[in-house]
Amino acid sequence: MFFFDPLYFVFALPALIFGLWAQWRVRSAMNRYSQVVNATRFTGAEIAQRILASSGLQNVRVELSQGFLSDHYDPGAKVLRLSPDVYHGQSIAAAGIAAHESGHALQDQTGYLPLRFRSAMVPTVQIGSWLGPIVFMVGLFTTAIFGQTLAWAGLMLFAATAVFALVTLPVEFDASRRAKELLETHGYVFATDMQGIHAVLNAAALTYVAGAAQAISTLLYYAFLLTGLRQEE
Repeated sequence: MFFFDPLYFVFALPALIFGLWAQWRVRSAMNRYSQVVNATRFTGAEIAQRILASSGLQNVRVELSQGFLSDHYDPGAKVLRLSPDVYHGQSIAAAGIAAHESGHALQDQTGYLPLRFRSAMVPTVQIGSWLGPIVFMVGLFTTAIFGQTLAWAGLMLFAATAVFALVTLPVEFDASRRAKELLETHGYVFATDMQGIHAVLNAAALTYVAGAAQAISTLLYYAFLLTGLRQEE
């Protein structure tokens, strides 16, 4: 049966293991540095507001959002939303996350091309991520009737998810780079805090690498099936 194909794990298992390791790194860094107060005692909201103000982004609002690690920048609304632990928190982790999300606002300000491309892809990815596999599976099982056209359509829809994951990498890496530079050069945290900042942001970056690896491994598996390298029994 396709749904229980052991070959899938040949493609997916390395990325899955890497993803679990990345999640462990994030939890470990967050558990450690969310308990350590940053030396300046600025909250995440205060750090974000200072970064935005110093960069001439008075039009970007900093708002409280709900949910753990729900932090994100909305380029359409020009709003930086921080989760309660980050918005109110004075921890090293809160400082790093707030600065990282502020980095996305700076990318938006400068017209950073990967961010613009990623934002434009969102509607397609929202459809392709769930509809693509369904169309592909239906097409794969009905090749005798419809040929491979439907399956290829599903593959292309899902391919947008892999492209989105790849485009996300430079966006997230660049935001973290900007965050570290801003925190160090403007004195929003002390030098003694930077080890924790690096640990939190570097661990978070690994989760995006893992997400890209998982999307690509699934895409390769679909392509492997469709190109006839393996016959379904």
